[in-house]
Amino acid sequence: GKLKKLLSGKKGRRWIVLCVLAVAVIGGGTAFLSRTRAKAAKAETTYTTASVEKRSITNALTGSGTLQPADSYTVTTLGSGEVLSDTFEEGGIVEKDQLLYTIDSSDVSTTETQAQTNYTQALKAKYPTADISGTVSEVYVSNGDAVSAGTELCRIRARNDLTIDFQFSYAKDGDFYVGQPAKIYLNGYAGYIDGTVAQVGGSSMANATGMKMTTVRVKAVNPGLVTGDCTASAVVGNYTSYGQTTVKVGTGSTITASASGKVSGLTLMPGDSVSSGQRICTITGDSVDNQLKNAKASLESAQDRLDDYMVTSPITGTVVEKTVKAGDNVGTGSNSNNTLCIYDLTYLEMTLNIDELDIDNVEVGQTVNVTSDAKEGQTFTGVVTKVSVVGTTSGGTTTYPVTVRIDDTDGLRPGMNVDAEIVLFSADGVLAIPSLAVNRGDTVLVTSDSPSAANALEQEAPEGYAYVQVTTGVSDDSYIEITSGLQEGDTVAYLRTASSGSDMMMSGMPGGDMGGGMPGGGGGMPSGGPGGG
Repeated sequence: GKLKKLLSGKKGRRWIVLCVLAVAVIGGGTAFLSRTRAKAAKAETTYTTASVEKRSITNALTGSGTLQPADSYTVTTLGSGEVLSDTFEEGGIVEKDQLLYTIDSSDVSTTETQAQTNYTQALKAKYPTADISGTVSEVYVSNGDAVSAGTELCRIRARNDLTIDFQFSYAKDGDFYVGQPAKIYLNGYAGYIDGTVAQVGGSSMANATGMKMTTVRVKAVNPGLVTGDCTASAVVGNYTSYGQTTVKVGTGSTITASASGKVSGLTLMPGDSVSSGQRICTITGDSVDNQLKNAKASLESAQDRLDDYMVTSPITGTVVEKTVKAGDNVGTGSNSNNTLCIYDLTYLEMTLNIDELDIDNVEVGQTVNVTSDAKEGQTFTGVVTKVSVVGTTSGGTTTYPVTVRIDDTDGLRPGMNVDAEIVLFSADGVLAIPSLAVNRGDTVLVTSDSPSAANALEQEAPEGYAYVQVTTGVSDDSYIEITSGLQEGDTVAYLRTASSGSDMMMSGMPGGDMGGGMPGGGGGMPSGGPGGG
């Protein structure tokens, strides 16, 4: 009963009120402490500002490599012997197919000559030919006949035309001319034969007696008087030929087979005219075919060997190494380094190994900026000429080789190490701001006095600042293009160090809602650079 009385009395009510006040005082102290900390945090926040200005933005992939010539070739002297001549100097330019070395090939030439003779004989055995010009008088075989070496195929009667070279003494230049009439007097025959001058010797010459002589070739049709060898003289113009000249008349020729086989392709008949070298027929059969095949192979082999002694340049380029010169002996002797190195320096090439995550952004035709420590301060322009579809995997990462061609090679040399920058895309003279200034949701914090602050979003911003909506374009490692939402004269603000939205709330920074209003706290950076959450 005393306890209830105590609680229901004034003292009891006062105690309860005091307890409530005490709780209120404790709660108010906590809130005060929180506000104090927030103000301290806000006082410590320092923004970096930047002007919205026009600049050039380039997005590129970088790498390094070693320069190589457009083409290179190492010439090796395959023949052995003394080098008779060389036609170039180290550092000089040689043209494609230019003769570089001539090597003594006397031994091989003998072999090639014999191989050529064997091939000619095998070819004639396969395809018998007329050895004189004339008229077919007899045909001894028919198509399909089997023949052996020595079998007579046909007989050819020599043509009756006469060609005689006469000599005239003490003649003057111009006294004879082609087409001039001539009279031929055959020894032992009455009268003469009409002829025509066919050729005049280019200069006079002295015979054994010391007299100056001019040779004149006269042609005539044999009327049938001349059947064997005889002598003749001639009168041309006012001159009579010196002495007697022997006249040879062809007696005909019998064509025989020189290999076994069957006759085919024979079309000649008695009375047909033939010329020296004309094919008579074809001899078919394994024996004659194999003979021709083997002879041809031997000739080609000998010619290939002979080619080894005439060394030519396979490309147009610059000689960068010359180890053999005229007078040296090459081959299996003491000088075993018989090489000659030629570079085609029309342009240079390099290979860049691009990561699998970036290779889809690389295309043939993209511009490449090339720099070298050896050529400090100079930038050379190249172009992507090949993007390989075959990659190389190492350490769990796959890279793909990309070939770059550099035509502007002034001062660059094969073997130099260079850095390259493949330009993926670029924009000149565009409005740009630091990439860190773009927040999640493509918002940017600008100073209140910026012209674009008039388009401020309904979003709480630090005092003296406003948030505006922007549209972004291309970006590089540091800057991003703004295609709308900002203008020249605006000033943007951001934090240099990136934090997530939750971290900023914990630190008591203003604008730290999960909507990501704080500069640098956003995670939607187009370039994927700092500031991403």
